[in-house]
Amino acid sequence: MVLRCQVEVLYFAKSAEIAGVRSETISVPQEIKALQLWNEIEARHPGLADVRNQVIFAVRQEYVELGDQLLQLQSGDEIAIIPPISGG
Repeated sequence: MVLRCQVEVLYFAKSAEIAGVRSETISVPQEIKALQLWNEIEARHPGLADVRNQVIFAVRQEYVELGDQLLQLQSGDEIAIIPPISGG
């Protein structure tokens, strides 16, 4: 049996525009690879595929690469989707 937990996903700038929300709580497996977690989020908001290679992905305020890194999540953890910041 896969244990699941409730995590809060925070969307910033372009990712918030695409998702249509600034935050939401989703249920995910407690043990999940970073890329699988992204895929779960993208399944809820398919438009995020357009920014997949441009976003900064953070789990518990630490940057995470979208790859095979195994994450140990707990209920209440924050996941942040941060697009690149452009300035002038």
